[in-house]
Amino acid sequence: MTTTVPEHVTLPNGQQLDEARAEGERAYALDRAHVFHSWSAQEQITPMTILASEGSYVWDGAGTPLLDFSSQLVYTNIGHQHPKVVAAIQNQAAKLCTVAPQFVNEARSEAARLIAEHTPGDLNKVFFTNGGADANEHAVRMARLHTGRYKVLSRYRSYHGGTDTAVNLTGDPRRWRNDYGNSGVVHFNGPFLYRSQFHSADEQQEAERALAHLDQVIQMEGPASIAAIVLESVPGTSGIMVSPPGYMAGVRELCDRYGIVFIADEVMAGFGRTGKWFAIDHFDVVPDLITFAKGVNSGYVPLGGVAISGKIASTFADSPYPGGLTYSGHPLAAAAAVATINAMEEEGIVENAARIGTEVFGPGLRALAERHPSVGEVRGLGVFWAIELVADRATREPLAPYGASSPAMNEVIAACKAGGLLPFANFNRIHAVPPCTITDAEARQGLEILDAALDVADRHVKS
Repeated sequence: MTTTVPEHVTLPNGQQLDEARAEGERAYALDRAHVFHSWSAQEQITPMTILASEGSYVWDGAGTPLLDFSSQLVYTNIGHQHPKVVAAIQNQAAKLCTVAPQFVNEARSEAARLIAEHTPGDLNKVFFTNGGADANEHAVRMARLHTGRYKVLSRYRSYHGGTDTAVNLTGDPRRWRNDYGNSGVVHFNGPFLYRSQFHSADEQQEAERALAHLDQVIQMEGPASIAAIVLESVPGTSGIMVSPPGYMAGVRELCDRYGIVFIADEVMAGFGRTGKWFAIDHFDVVPDLITFAKGVNSGYVPLGGVAISGKIASTFADSPYPGGLTYSGHPLAAAAAVATINAMEEEGIVENAARIGTEVFGPGLRALAERHPSVGEVRGLGVFWAIELVADRATREPLAPYGASSPAMNEVIAACKAGGLLPFANFNRIHAVPPCTITDAEARQGLEILDAALDVADRHVKS
């Protein structure tokens, strides 16, 4: 049942609801007339209008508050409208709005210092980009120039961005219509025990067989031709599959054995999302390059980057790096990153994400799995969880086919929204990915709404 919101309500931004609704209606009309949406058939969408946001909530075009279990595109790690970050952007705008990347500016220098404080090993140099896709583009370019090789390996069930190299690195259906087989990218199967490609019986076997498969791919492709292996430390939109113990260390060993650069894509999993500053920290592995974006400043202003090891950085000590961006390290974006990282440290936000995962989401989602026959598996870390929905637990038939949605999934998503929850959904999964600042009460409220929505999914389970 949709909640009716009174007309004379003040939104968190101080705007009266009736005024905000009128603005929202005009914005929607202009959107449909002029805005071309990504990943969409333009005449088949009815995008939601957002009037306001605060903390873990957004307000839709009708003024209805929705608990944001999507963090938008999994990036508002610090929550919506965090006052310290908003103030930092305002202060920076008053001080220095923009400056070209060849000049030093205080915000960019401090952002780089803070990021380097949290990266593992000696990844102490930071190349700033505008987002995650171009971070991956530049990481691959660095690896190719460093090694003098061209091929790059990445796994199926992955997402690395929508630009040319990044979308070819991607291992999900978004790549298909963009892939002409000429990108130098070779895909392999990573570990995913629930839908194992290796017929494994347990996590140890899955790790061993996935590593043997990767080694074989390297051998067949020619080790001396491979510049880099790119892996999401914990894959995001493809399913939040946490690697089994030993796998990431095994990838590191293969890279060392064959002189391959190990790139950890932390665009979605980084900056507290998994309960650690970087998801790679769960595996005690140090990559050669880390790509980041999203959570570095909660998406308040577009920002991404590459954290670079000393060995890779030395390649460009006396030979110019052939790449750059007009807005690299933009002062407004960098100031937002400084404020975000400082707030995360001061307020224990990364620790909160870890605790929510251990004390609320982990046990709460496992309890949902026990109650609902439509739940095949729940998995995750911190505030980064996937709920795998199936039509048949025995065969693991997904509730929607790979690469698509289904009427059943659409009903589940609609039930979430009707209950007051904005979900993140992909194929046959609902992801529980709220801000890292979420409270226990909000997390439990979200689980209660999911519980009711899963009753809808259960109706589609084969008897």
